[in-house]
Amino acid sequence: MNAKVKEVLAGVLDRFRSGDIPEAMAVAMFPPANVPSAKWSLLNRTVMFFSGTADARGFRQWQAAGRRIKKGSKAVYILVPFLKKVKNEAGAEDEALLGFGLRPVYRMEDTEGQPLDYQQLELPAFPLLHRAAEWGISVKAIPGNYRFFGYYSPDRKEIALATPAEKTFFHELSHAAHERVQAKLKPGQDPLQEIVAELSAQVLCRMVGRQPGDSFGNSYHYIDSYAQKLNLSPLAACIKVMADVEKVINLILAAEAPVS
Repeated sequence: MNAKVKEVLAGVLDRFRSGDIPEAMAVAMFPPANVPSAKWSLLNRTVMFFSGTADARGFRQWQAAGRRIKKGSKAVYILVPFLKKVKNEAGAEDEALLGFGLRPVYRMEDTEGQPLDYQQLELPAFPLLHRAAEWGISVKAIPGNYRFFGYYSPDRKEIALATPAEKTFFHELSHAAHERVQAKLKPGQDPLQEIVAELSAQVLCRMVGRQPGDSFGNSYHYIDSYAQKLNLSPLAACIKVMADVEKVINLILAAEAPVS
């Protein structure tokens, strides 16, 4: 096996050992539909996530998008299969896997030039945005799709949003607060953690939110989907996490002026 291929695979295995893989896969499972990496394998999308981006492309792909690679930028390497058409015993053609090679791609953050569609998403000045800053958490816009509106990465201390909706920001901020409450979050989309974040987000929407509209119906279905995994009703699941929700809200609103 190519030494560089071994290096890439070893890096992924190290992430397995450190427990980072579930978080990365939770994001990589639902790639944005409007970027080339949406067609990549789950492994390559996971490698891309580890590189700190939601959009990586080859040199020519960035050229076609009207962007250029910044001087001094380093490539990220994804795995590509080497396939060859061979005839089987019946005379038909099959594809045989000969092995894997590497293809260099570059992160969007390492390019400059024409703006991309998702870069035109302007995140508003969310209420409590300063709390994320106080905790050393960056908040940025990313490409998204109908299954995926945002995430919080504990390792990168980053909230990434594909929507300007306040509730989504509050949901991810609640994950960050929950992490501070209990020192560490479980990797992946743990049902109880998701219910804590969604219930906390709804409370924050009612206490400090500014955007009009009612997202309670969506939140109910979201909580119900995770409550089913615990064999609980939505109400029972909310009661189960109430103590954690209180701690999360108190931490986020610490030193905030009373809401009239």
